[in-house]
Amino acid sequence: MAAKIRLARVGSKKNPIYRVVVADARAPRDGRFIEIVGRYNPRTEPSTIDLDGEKIRDWLAKGAQPTEPVRRLIQKSGI
Repeated sequence: MAAKIRLARVGSKKNPIYRVVVADARAPRDGRFIEIVGRYNPRTEPSTIDLDGEKIRDWLAKGAQPTEPVRRLIQKSGI
């Protein structure tokens, strides 16, 4: 099983809010996930990035691959 750290949209229409989740690479974008490791709200000024660094480091050590948007969020938050 290849795990990905990626964004899952949970906001309403025209109000995107995202969860940062660890999911199987074959699962759909907003479908089944393994664990929630953070939140991202691009609509606030400045954008709200709330990540659990310990969980993310654990998943990266286990071999989970972050997507490009999540990689940028991790770099911005300094993890």
